[in-house]
Amino acid sequence: MKIPRRAWHNTAHLVTGIPVGVVLGTLALLSLLIPRVLPALNRVQHSRFESFLNADIPRADPVKHRRDPRLWRQAGYHVLSPFLSAACAFLVCVCWGGAVVGLLGFLHQYFQPASFVFPIDLRDPVVAGVYTGVGAALLIMTPYLAHALTRLDLAIAQAMLGRSHRELGQMIETLAESRAGVVDAADAERRRIERDLHDGAQQRLVSLAMNLGMARATLTDLPVDARDAIEQAHEEAKQALKELRDFVRGLHPAVLNDQGLDAALSGIAARAPFPVRLRVDLGRRPTPTIEAVAFFVVSEALTNIAKHAKATSAEITVRTDERMLHVSVYDDGIGGAALDGGTGLRGLSQRVDSVDGTFLLTSPVGGPTMITVELPCA
Repeated sequence: MKIPRRAWHNTAHLVTGIPVGVVLGTLALLSLLIPRVLPALNRVQHSRFESFLNADIPRADPVKHRRDPRLWRQAGYHVLSPFLSAACAFLVCVCWGGAVVGLLGFLHQYFQPASFVFPIDLRDPVVAGVYTGVGAALLIMTPYLAHALTRLDLAIAQAMLGRSHRELGQMIETLAESRAGVVDAADAERRRIERDLHDGAQQRLVSLAMNLGMARATLTDLPVDARDAIEQAHEEAKQALKELRDFVRGLHPAVLNDQGLDAALSGIAARAPFPVRLRVDLGRRPTPTIEAVAFFVVSEALTNIAKHAKATSAEITVRTDERMLHVSVYDDGIGGAALDGGTGLRGLSQRVDSVDGTFLLTSPVGGPTMITVELPCA
């Protein structure tokens, strides 16, 4: 039987916890007077857990004064650690020793002197067989016992040396606020770029296309090569204007800011190459970021339907309740859509996740396909 390497690592972790715990436990009493000593003691224990168990305990913020409640929690672990390690190491070592002695039970009949007085006759083959069986059982059980005891030690260390539930909650709240700020800032930047393109480059292209159109219509007495050049420039300007409008609309449609989600969705539904039934019931207007996410979900979904679904119709439903904005997009196409299918659905799912929304795709082969999205209104 091959004993896993992890079992030896677990045993070594428990055994080394005794001397390390004794030294650190003594120094931990000093840390009650000098709190700045405590982070160094914590680093030693963190290194022990990382070396033997490959476990990373989240580092708590340093304790700087004696009134900090974390001082007693962290110092308490160092005081408790040698007793916990001693009890666990003793139990595991006894089991390892029992396994070795039991597996060698069949040799007792050769080494036990006849004059040796012992309540159990170790020379009896039945007794030796029982010894061997118990040893085999301990050999199988001890790695699991060592693993369980190290998990217990790790859980206690995480609770006493790591961040508390309150600290973790504050960290999560801070990260959520930071992410929301980044998402809002990115959406605001998209709106700014859309305004700049709409008021700058797009207007210049409109003027250029108009001037070229006027030249094309009035300058009919020019040589053929010149007229061809003007016509080609006019067509290129119109194509560039169309592409820029599509880009601006995809970046952040102006109608979404001016008239809201209902009008913006009505526009993309009207441009779809198949009949789209749109139902919008907004009790209150969501935030601009949520409106943008909902718009792009519907826009990308209709694009995918047109490209891949071979659908004859689609249905979009948008409504709000007290807390959530609900968006569903249904089509009667061939189905088979998947988040990893390269159709942009994964990007939609990530965009929804960025605002703590939920994205659900149901698309069996043969259809129909349903995309259901829930977005927080606030």
